[in-house]
Amino acid sequence: MTPSDQLVIQQTKNWIEQVVIGFKLCPFAAQPFDNDSIEYIVNADDILEYHLQQLADYFSRLDESPAIETSLLIYPCAYQEFDNYLDFLYLANQLLQDLDYQGRYQIASFHPGYRFEGSEEDDPANFSNRSPYPMLHLIRENSLEKAISSYPDIEQVPENNIKKLRGIGYESLLEKLKRITD
Repeated sequence: MTPSDQLVIQQTKNWIEQVVIGFKLCPFAAQPFDNDSIEYIVNADDILEYHLQQLADYFSRLDESPAIETSLLIYPCAYQEFDNYLDFLYLANQLLQDLDYQGRYQIASFHPGYRFEGSEEDDPANFSNRSPYPMLHLIRENSLEKAISSYPDIEQVPENNIKKLRGIGYESLLEKLKRITD
């Protein structure tokens, strides 16, 4: 059974609030979340070509809508296998470049089975990019650059996240993500 768009969005918001913000994984997430300036787009189809066309159209939408600070394109029925998601992510980044949006927008990646290259599947550090559903996070480069310039020791964020997540532990993190999607 396919979850409703409303349920997918609510679970994604819960994940942002409880994991991303709750564990302070991203120092920039709270403001757009609290200001309700994140746009959530659910695509329940499982058609790669449609997803790429939607992404291309969405870049244009961002050009026309400066009030949208950041966006999550969520795919609850597609890319369940992480390798398939990585193929899609590669094509999405290629599209970003081909359409000359590189430097204006950036794509961050999240997936329920996210695994950093060279890491073990049960490494808690992977939870910095594990989400309830496969998704692409579209970020405005100029907003990101502004946020980074005002944040001290930004290069320490990934290392701090690894320590924090490993301290919490794999089983606890897995249980938290399961509770969010139940």
